[in-house]
Amino acid sequence: MDWNQLFEMQKELDTYIENNHDLSNVNLFQEKHLALLVELGELANETRCFKFWSTKPRNSQQIILEEYVDVLHFLMSIGIEKGYIYQEEKGEKTEPLTESECFYQVYAKAIAYREDPINENYQQLFKWSLQLGNQLGFTDKDIQQAYLEKNQVNYQRQDQGY
Repeated sequence: MDWNQLFEMQKELDTYIENNHDLSNVNLFQEKHLALLVELGELANETRCFKFWSTKPRNSQQIILEEYVDVLHFLMSIGIEKGYIYQEEKGEKTEPLTESECFYQVYAKAIAYREDPINENYQQLFKWSLQLGNQLGFTDKDIQQAYLEKNQVNYQRQDQGY
């Protein structure tokens, strides 16, 4: 996965949005962080992994992937806000967890990053977010393609006054 390319694309989108809404000199970290948490909740809702009381099946993998990519957009954006990008560690081992446990880890790491926005906390948040994607069954190729498609949609939405 070429994370540098995706981070550069996200930075360009963020700049485009900030310029269009005259937000160039506004600190958007809190708003972007809250958006990340909301998108994470929407993703959990689509998976239905926590809905032990329901027999309704989870949404399609395509819908879940689209929601996951929304999480990644804000995940990269809050890193960019503080000058961080994900630094992939080769051969990194992850723990086998349930989807619900992965969601908890991402939420916990997101809160830790908000409280102390240092690079180490960002790397942990990103790592757990990728583990969640892996747990959901997505490959790097799936994620990259979905990100590229959603990035185009986000530009179109901006041009249409979304």
